[in-house]
Amino acid sequence: MAQAQVAVIMGVYNPDAGQLEQSVASILAQDYTDLTFYICDDGSHEKTWRQLKGYARADSRIRLLRHSENRGLAAALNSCLALADEPYIARQDADDISLPGRISCQAVYLQAHPDISFIGSSLQLINAGGRVWGARRFPPCPQPEDFLFSVPFQHGALMFRREALEQCGGYHVGRLTRRTEDYQLLMRMYAMGMRGENLPAPYYLFREDEAAQKRRKYRYRVDEAVIRMQGFSQMGLGWKGLIYAAKPLAVGLLPSGVRQKIKKRQYGLQAGQE
Repeated sequence: MAQAQVAVIMGVYNPDAGQLEQSVASILAQDYTDLTFYICDDGSHEKTWRQLKGYARADSRIRLLRHSENRGLAAALNSCLALADEPYIARQDADDISLPGRISCQAVYLQAHPDISFIGSSLQLINAGGRVWGARRFPPCPQPEDFLFSVPFQHGALMFRREALEQCGGYHVGRLTRRTEDYQLLMRMYAMGMRGENLPAPYYLFREDEAAQKRRKYRYRVDEAVIRMQGFSQMGLGWKGLIYAAKPLAVGLLPSGVRQKIKKRQYGLQAGQE
């Protein structure tokens, strides 16, 4: 099977320099040869822009874009999509790591399954220092009901068909989607009859730590509740949608220590690993 062109898109806003280096390197080290890496600096400090320019000078596959001010991840990804004309669009977050073989396995899967609009994978969870502390396995063939409790995909681990993203209009930019651009996009795609799947192998290292939980302000949970209500309605989930839409509000009322204990128990953190 001939290789299809793949674009990897990333939005960057004042990331940790070491984590950004690991993330970029993980894409450039993939064994998939027909790959272009679009990175949008979303109004970062000059230090980040200099770092990105260094990567672009060292590898011709990197294409840089720059926003003069911070517009949010959805806007940064839309800017990348406006330049990318490759048939497959892979996501990558600036603090995460793609493991070897991720791009090739996902591209081959989309080629072999023309009825699927996007493909994700399971993942391993790493802390700020890069140590693995847990794992998440997503449903192999998520159905609309799987969106009720949480997103059944990891945004950074996804590869889309470009035509599917174009058909649904890309990412929505606005206050409500400032932290939920992925949830809103995927529910919208499902409401349009598109479907995604997940590879069982963990091809992605997702950085998640206690600090990230503490940083999430309650107003973002309110925004998520609104997005969930809208998406569940579009997908025709009925009364279940009314109940589950309030989940982020209820979880946000729990003390951060309790939320972290629940997460550790759910995803398998062992004592002393952090």
